[in-house]
Amino acid sequence: MNNIKISQDENLSIKISYQLLPNDQQRLDLYFSLPDEMGISPKTLTEEHYFHSSIQSHSAYYSDQLHLPLVRSRFISQQKGEQSDYRLNLNLFSYQIRTALDTDIKQTIKLKESEDFYPQAVVLAEQISGLLKKLRRYTPPDQKLRAFFENADNYLSWRVEQSFLKLLSNGPKSSEYASERNFLFALCRRESEYREENQYNSQVTLGDPNRITNKMRLLQRLIEYGVVLQKEVKSLNSNLKRIVRGTVTAVIMAFVMVLVLNARTNFAEVTIALVGMLGVIYGLREIFKEDITRIIWRRIQKGLPKWRNIYTNSVNKNRIASQTIWLQYIGNKDLPKQVDKLFQTRRQQNKLAAQLLHFRSETKVNAKIFLPGYDKIQQRIYFNLTPFVRFLKKGEGRLYSLDGNKITKQAVERRYQINGVLMHTDKQNQQQTQRVKITLNRSNIINIEVIQTENSDE
Repeated sequence: MNNIKISQDENLSIKISYQLLPNDQQRLDLYFSLPDEMGISPKTLTEEHYFHSSIQSHSAYYSDQLHLPLVRSRFISQQKGEQSDYRLNLNLFSYQIRTALDTDIKQTIKLKESEDFYPQAVVLAEQISGLLKKLRRYTPPDQKLRAFFENADNYLSWRVEQSFLKLLSNGPKSSEYASERNFLFALCRRESEYREENQYNSQVTLGDPNRITNKMRLLQRLIEYGVVLQKEVKSLNSNLKRIVRGTVTAVIMAFVMVLVLNARTNFAEVTIALVGMLGVIYGLREIFKEDITRIIWRRIQKGLPKWRNIYTNSVNKNRIASQTIWLQYIGNKDLPKQVDKLFQTRRQQNKLAAQLLHFRSETKVNAKIFLPGYDKIQQRIYFNLTPFVRFLKKGEGRLYSLDGNKITKQAVERRYQINGVLMHTDKQNQQQTQRVKITLNRSNIINIEVIQTENSDE
């Protein structure tokens, strides 16, 4: 599946990303097969709770390469261009550096062999050094513009230092690559000294890890201005739900009133029996009203979208795209044929009783053109799997073996498997499907494996 990518984000979260063109429309379907031993069902984890707590959507301008100059020639002269134009170009460049750095650092950390890790880390360090030089090539003399520059420069310098310290901390240790390690350490020291020379941060801030971290989070949000699209979440069908609740209440109340009137005609005066009967009638009303409302509402909303995300440009407030979202538990009979076919490719021991959770996202781009130099926006959807593993057993097991007359034992961790099918449909209704196997324990994802890819026409 070329136009869509699924990868691990944090310890227990996955990320799906794909690109959208102007006037584009794409649909993404993700089917989770959750084994019953996980204890996940509509009773233990509702769709609304999972959506609001564990699913995040993110949209931003995207470029395959860093082909945007930091400051175009028309912005070098203070007599040309607007302040907002300079800030937007600066943010686009800085955001692209940060995104590329995060991606490359994560990929490099996965290299466990020293002969692969250190050459890649050095290449990455040389590339990021060149990008920082390009950023610092022009320092605007105007104080208003200089404030934007210093914020971006301060944040990127700190982010580069932290990223390579994290890289070295998690990478393999080897005395054979001492020169490479020293080269990377020198980059970190150089950036720290650079910020100190420019007095970007006070000593009080530097002395408190919480203060410096929170300041950098603020600077990160500042460089996202104009690049990351502003999102507004709207709940759909809220009026329909009110109508259903009101109708059910009206019908039950009418039924209750009939029972009350019949009871009243059978008793000539108020007695203990009458009071008791009325109490039973009203008690039954309260018991069944919520259950009946919930059953009817689940049937009515089956197949209907539940939320809509509206994405707008944070600078001019123009509407760029809208994303309609479905999320519901389904049965095996509701699976599309191509999805069911992929689930059937599992080995027999993996075909356990499971709950099926279906997520659908349909994104429509309203803009005809994007910012200069950007011909795509990137849609990213994050799924936190923590609610899926909260009922799983903790701890490790033991594996015993016999070595001659000696019994040995090894610690083994409990692992679980979530199967999923990802289906992508483009504007021309061309579909791509693939099965994904997610292996995890209670604390993190062990592996994400793409099992099979298949192309089909709808």
